[in-house]
Amino acid sequence: MKKVVQPNADLAHIAKLIEDIPIAMLATVEADGALACRPMAVLEMDGSGALWFFTDLRSSKLEHLRVANLSFTDRAQGIYVSLSGRGEIDTDRAHIGRLWSAFAKPWFPDGPDSANLALLRFIPDAADYWDAPSNKMVRAFAVIASVVAGKPIAMGEHGSHTGLSSPASVSGLKS
Repeated sequence: MKKVVQPNADLAHIAKLIEDIPIAMLATVEADGALACRPMAVLEMDGSGALWFFTDLRSSKLEHLRVANLSFTDRAQGIYVSLSGRGEIDTDRAHIGRLWSAFAKPWFPDGPDSANLALLRFIPDAADYWDAPSNKMVRAFAVIASVVAGKPIAMGEHGSHTGLSSPASVSGLKS
């Protein structure tokens, strides 16, 4: 994932947590109220904290981006991040070209000029995160100690960030 310097400490913290997690699960609410989830490869975290993905303009998920969630998991490091926000579609060919990689070619065989290729811009509003000790032995000991004590002990950091999107971060989209 490409990332740039973030405008505030909360977004910088989220960027640090997810920088080595290449796949996020995108959840949307379908017309019937059911949740639908699909894996998405993160391409970039821009200077406003928005996350960018390639998407197909024919995908049904594009109709359900008003409320969305991204979840990131790195079980080996004990990192879990849930971002709530919304998505928007961007068809800027120059931006698509800058983010293009051969890894997208199986889905878009005509490369960055594929007719149905677009960018999905996810704008986070809030984040919840859990950052456990990265050492598996330490995590295992913490679980055992918590069971014995009957309360969480040394289970790592849990927190939330709110107000992640600002009016400046959602303006200036090109279609």
